[in-house]
Amino acid sequence: MDNQRRLEAERTLERLMPRMVEHRRHLHRHPELSFQEARTSSWIAERLADIGCGSVRTAVGGFGIVAEWTGLEPGPTVALRADMDALPIEEETGADYASTVPGVMHACGHDAHTAGLLGVAAYYESLQGAFKGTRRLLFQPAEELTPGGAKPMIEAGALSGVDAIYGVHLWSPLPAGRVETRAGAFMAGVDEFTIDIVGRGGHGGMPQHTADAIVAGAALVTALQTIVSRNVSPLETAVVTIGSFQAGEASNIIAGHCRLKGTVRTFDLGVRDQIRARIRELTRSVCAGYGTEGRLDYREGYPPVINDEAEAARCLRTAAMLFGEDAAGLSELITAGEDFAYYLERIPGCFVFVGAGNPELGAVYPHHHPRFDIDESSMKQAALLLIGCAESFADANG
Repeated sequence: MDNQRRLEAERTLERLMPRMVEHRRHLHRHPELSFQEARTSSWIAERLADIGCGSVRTAVGGFGIVAEWTGLEPGPTVALRADMDALPIEEETGADYASTVPGVMHACGHDAHTAGLLGVAAYYESLQGAFKGTRRLLFQPAEELTPGGAKPMIEAGALSGVDAIYGVHLWSPLPAGRVETRAGAFMAGVDEFTIDIVGRGGHGGMPQHTADAIVAGAALVTALQTIVSRNVSPLETAVVTIGSFQAGEASNIIAGHCRLKGTVRTFDLGVRDQIRARIRELTRSVCAGYGTEGRLDYREGYPPVINDEAEAARCLRTAAMLFGEDAAGLSELITAGEDFAYYLERIPGCFVFVGAGNPELGAVYPHHHPRFDIDESSMKQAALLLIGCAESFADANG
C-alpha cells in the first residue's frame, strides 16, 4: 500500500467516521444474542444497499452476510471479517446509547467490529474498482456461543476462492492506538465439560451407609488441578478450571449427586487431546475410589487461533507503516477463544488486536463486563488496518 493510497484511505475513513460512530451506537442500542441476529443482519444488508454495494448475499450459514467488490485489475481475493452478536449481560454503562434490550448487551465490541467493516465497505465502494483483485467482507453471526457462526458460513461457501483472510478484535486491555498480534498460536482452543458424580445419599449422621458425592467431587477437583502441573510439559501453556460445583441441599443430608462444570484452554491440539484423556481417566478412577460413579460429558469448542507466520508479519508491518513503529508489537498468548480459528484452519490469514482502551473516556473495563465500553476512534484504526493488510497482500500476490 503506497503512501498515496494510504493517505486516500485515511481521508476517506476520517470522512466516514461520524457514520461509523452512528452505526456502532445504533447496534449497541439494539443488541441480539448469538443465533438470534435477524434484525441485525437485515439492518446490515440495508446499510450495504445504502452504500451501493451490488453484490450482497444474505442468509449465509444462518444470519451471515457476504458482500463483495471486484477490482478492475486482476489479483487475489482477500476476505475481511467482523462479528455481530451480543452477550446475555445487563448493561451498566449509563451511556446515552446503552442497550434498550433488557439483559442483552454488546459487551465485547462486536457492534464496533460491524460498524468498522461497514466503513471498509464504503471505502471499497468509493474506489469504483480502482484496486487489484476482489475484496470479500464477511459479517458473521454467533461468535460468542459454540458451535459458532464461522463454520456454517464456511460450509455455505464464504471462503470459496479466497486467498487470505484478516480479522480485527478491538481490545480494551490495550490502549487505543496500539496493535498487537503474534505468529502461530495466538488465542486458546476452548473446551467445556460437565461431570456428574453419582453416589448414594443418606443421613448426615450415618455416613457409613452412604457414598458421599461431595467428598468424591472435592477430591476430583483437587486431582484435576494436577493435570497441568504434573501431566502437561512445563514448556506448554494450558488451563483447567472448575467454575461450578453443585451439590447438596441440607446440612444433615449426605448428597448422592454432585455436578462439576469446567473449561479447558490449550494452544496445541496434542495437549488438548492429552488433557481430555486425563480428565476422563481421573473422573473414572477418583470417583471409583470413593464408591461413586463419574459421568463425563466433554464438549470440544473452538480450536486455537493459529495465525499464519507470513500474514502475522504482514499485519505488524502494516500497522507500523500506518501508525508508527512504536504502535505495533508482539502480543502475549490470549486464553480467550475465537471462532476465527476455523477460517485460519483453511486459508492463510491473521487475527489481530487493536487497542480500544482509554481511561479518560471510561473505557477501562474488561470484555464481558456490564460497564464495558471502547474508545470509538479505534474503529477507524481497525478499518484502516484491514484495508492496509488487504492491499499489501494484493500488491504482493497480484
